Amino acid sequence: MVKQLQSLAFVFPGQGSQQPGMLKAAYEAFPIVQETFAVASKALDKDLWAFTQAENESELNQTMNTQPVLLTAGVALWRVWQAQKGPIPTFLAGHSLGEYTALVCANAMSLEDAVKLVTYRGELMQEAVPAGQGAMAAIIGMDDASELEAVCQEAEQGEVVSCANFNAIGQTVLAGTVKAVERACALAKERGAKKAIALPVSVPSHCALMKGAADKLKEALGNIRISSPTIPVIQNVDVEIHQHPDDIRERLVNQLYRPVRWVETVQRLVNEGTQQVVECGPGKVLVGLIKRIDPLIKPLNIELPNDMEATLLLLNS
Repeated sequence: MVKQLQSLAFVFPGQGSQQPGMLKAAYEAFPIVQETFAVASKALDKDLWAFTQAENESELNQTMNTQPVLLTAGVALWRVWQAQKGPIPTFLAGHSLGEYTALVCANAMSLEDAVKLVTYRGELMQEAVPAGQGAMAAIIGMDDASELEAVCQEAEQGEVVSCANFNAIGQTVLAGTVKAVERACALAKERGAKKAIALPVSVPSHCALMKGAADKLKEALGNIRISSPTIPVIQNVDVEIHQHPDDIRERLVNQLYRPVRWVETVQRLVNEGTQQVVECGPGKVLVGLIKRIDPLIKPLNIELPNDMEATLLLLNS
């Protein structure tokens, strides 16, 4: 019988973790990865695996492709973990898009429904703001989030800019219109930020510019079957656990235009007794963020077969 590990949580990454060649070793080592990509590809009638291995990154980085690819990758690795009799975590969480992956892994929605939904979500996000009008920027070294929120209010000047991702202490991402984000970056540096780095994205996620997209997503979510999660999922927008399908839907809608509260999510996990966090997906973006939020947690990633084996050995011992 597979044991549940009270001190264990699994987390799932969002956009930015994709990279050409991702999951290649796992795909070759574990047939269940191949099967998972085949199911998701059939649901969308397009070859998701081909996007992950193409030398040209442009198609992989298109939001409507990135989202189903990353979701499928996280679900595939989760299914490998289950097949290998890995301990069941007490909590799941995901960063932005990763929240959908967490809900699939918690049996709250099917993989087929989820990949269709996040593909549509990506299309809505891409259509919400004309190319060249939206921007995102990472502010590094400004530890006081309330001070950065005040900077955004001062920089708005009738436009939109706000904190979109509270990723780690001293690392917050802003989103909004190009000029407003530029003003906020300049003000942040005047107020002591070490760096303000423009991000190479065309979609200003998790800000008021996504409200129209969220209204359309709400309608699509109403047509998706959602069940109560079998493993508690901490949702981004309010750092709470919800069981009722309507409550889950509401948070997924709000998530599109409200900030990702990742710092608080990790702190909630710690307060719930979590001592070990496994990032289930390509790359180690969340591993890096978690180390900065709480150095006492030693997060792991299981993308590579060797890492999967080592983590299984560690947590089953």
